Amino acid sequence: MAVQQHSMDRHHPAVVAHRKHRTEDVQLRTADAITRFAGSMPFVYVHAVVFAVWMLFFEASPWPSLTLVVSLEAIFLSTFVMIGQNRQAAFQQLKADHDFVEEELELKTNTELTRAIHAMTQELHRRLIEDGTAQ
Repeated sequence: MAVQQHSMDRHHPAVVAHRKHRTEDVQLRTADAITRFAGSMPFVYVHAVVFAVWMLFFEASPWPSLTLVVSLEAIFLSTFVMIGQNRQAAFQQLKADHDFVEEELELKTNTELTRAIHAMTQELHRRLIEDGTAQ
């Protein structure tokens, strides 16, 4: 568990928060698992075998039941694709918001440092000029 926690610490905070949220919700975990499987080659292989067996042994051409099943599957798979797209969009927005806050903080810090360096440079120049005229 310590190794997994260590690797999670190395990720962007928005990524860690997003993963935590997704793993806590059963519906989101289910949608993620289905989407992950549907986007894999095993999914393609399983369907090729199932369709071939169905067409050869269970139903005569033009396969009306198979057509209905495939149409329903397409409807559900497109829904899972949209869920995945919505999830990705929400994650990207979360990360963008976090990055914006971090960049604004960094800009403020850099501006303060630049002003401090400028003030120190002016003070140094003033002292050098005073020392030069005093000699």
